[in-house]
Amino acid sequence: MSSYAVEVEALTKIFGDFVAVDRIHFQVKEGEIFGFLGPNGAGKSTTIRMLCGLLMPSAGKGKVAGFDLLKESEKIKQVIGYMSQKFSLYEDLTVTENLHFFGGIYGLSGSLQKERERQALERAGLQELRDRITRTLPVGWKQRLALASALLHQPDILFLDEPTSGVDPVSRRNFWSLIQQMAEQGVTIFVTTHNMDEAEYCDRLALIDQGRIIALGTPTELKLKTLPRGILEVDCVPLIPALDLLKKTDWISEAGIFGEGLHVIGKEGVDSEREIQSLFETNQILLRRMEWIRPSLEDVFVSLIEKENER
Repeated sequence: MSSYAVEVEALTKIFGDFVAVDRIHFQVKEGEIFGFLGPNGAGKSTTIRMLCGLLMPSAGKGKVAGFDLLKESEKIKQVIGYMSQKFSLYEDLTVTENLHFFGGIYGLSGSLQKERERQALERAGLQELRDRITRTLPVGWKQRLALASALLHQPDILFLDEPTSGVDPVSRRNFWSLIQQMAEQGVTIFVTTHNMDEAEYCDRLALIDQGRIIALGTPTELKLKTLPRGILEVDCVPLIPALDLLKKTDWISEAGIFGEGLHVIGKEGVDSEREIQSLFETNQILLRRMEWIRPSLEDVFVSLIEKENER
């Protein structure tokens, strides 16, 4: 018996001449939060729709909850929860009416359905809003309702496609608290995002760009493997001229604005600190501070994308 909730091998989706997903391989362990990280148009939503049985792959194979992607898509739909990127509930129904409607779609009825609806309201913190018309809810609460609806039938695997798009930071944090609670209860979470802060919540990540997986691992593994030396954080003025100077050198791999300073990655074998000090002194750039720091996932992702583009 496989301990993987999702297994994918050479999964591909082609639309005409466009390769949206290009022979990707990965496995998702049962009970983990697995993040699919990438920019818009990278192939995240296409992949998740194939895994949910909503889109037939062009090539490759895979299993979700033990069911074959190509032959048992209807069985897959019965054991998963799916929350799409676009809010998909009925705006003119109340919170309770939406839960009741989707409970019926999932085959619930009678006392079981009432109990599941009660649990969903409690889990999402929607008890006091149960009679509110859905369209009057703030975006963050709508997302909570969408998540509660996807969990009514107690699925083994929950697929979330950009679940916090357009949600404010506080609501995003609260939403992720709910996701972590689900994972602690044994639900496997597969979530797509282009938000680097959200990616930190995941147990493991697959980084995808132009339909290809370019890295796979825990957030810590990706940082250590991609940028083992770390990042040079540079505080200097004027900022833009300093950045332009750095980008013209042949000993800098990458340089970019990060907050109010610069993040700089030097090439292997180069004493980046000494070179930067010398460059700035020669060009009248005031160096206020420079120190090595651990890279962020944004640093990692930008670095990997740059390397892909150089190939």
